[in-house]
Amino acid sequence: MKFSVPIYSLKRKARLLSREEKIPLSAALDRVALGEGFSSWSLLAARAAALSPARKLLGQLSPGELVLVGARPGQGKTLLCLELAVEAMKSGHRAVFFTLEYTPLDVVARFRDLGVSLSSYEGLLEVDCSDAICADYIISKLSSVAAGALVIVDYLQLLDQRRENPSLMSQVSALRSFARSRGVTMVFISQIDRSFEGAGRSLPGVDDIRLPNPLDLKLFDKTCFLNNGQAQVSAV
Repeated sequence: MKFSVPIYSLKRKARLLSREEKIPLSAALDRVALGEGFSSWSLLAARAAALSPARKLLGQLSPGELVLVGARPGQGKTLLCLELAVEAMKSGHRAVFFTLEYTPLDVVARFRDLGVSLSSYEGLLEVDCSDAICADYIISKLSSVAAGALVIVDYLQLLDQRRENPSLMSQVSALRSFARSRGVTMVFISQIDRSFEGAGRSLPGVDDIRLPNPLDLKLFDKTCFLNNGQAQVSAV
């Protein structure tokens, strides 16, 4: 069964409904789900998870690889990466989410949007929202991480915002070496330049990645670009 619009649009619709009618978000989500032919949001979320590219994408990744997930705002790139974390944890692997964008409560809410209870994965998920996040910080925090772990960095461009940090090229190079040596998979969420929206293409590509400073994109092994419910995985 295909949804009328991508799931991120359904969530946006539910939030708007919740504000307009002053009802709990959970009730608004259930009402939106009814409009899609599901008796509850949890059933819709379960179906969305089954259709998500996350499981397929994770199956294409190997320990030690660097992956870039790029999309314009609101296209579901963060939710896709959190779905990747869930799939990794289902296999018994640890997932670590470094974010300069979200608070821990925000992350819990995003998992709730996916219909996921984090209590089911106690001890497997770590969320780090420190303002000090950079390559050196990430490497130090992962000093005891086991091979097979999935590490998500939210997001690539924010590593480059503090002047005291090394260049983005140096940071990604260091993270690549670390990932290779420890056998962990690193996924970087990336901004896409707004010029893509007028380009007339269905999906962005490497030329659309917003890079204020130089970065050799060949440091990444794979890319996954999203737009309007579509997803495409490619080798770099």
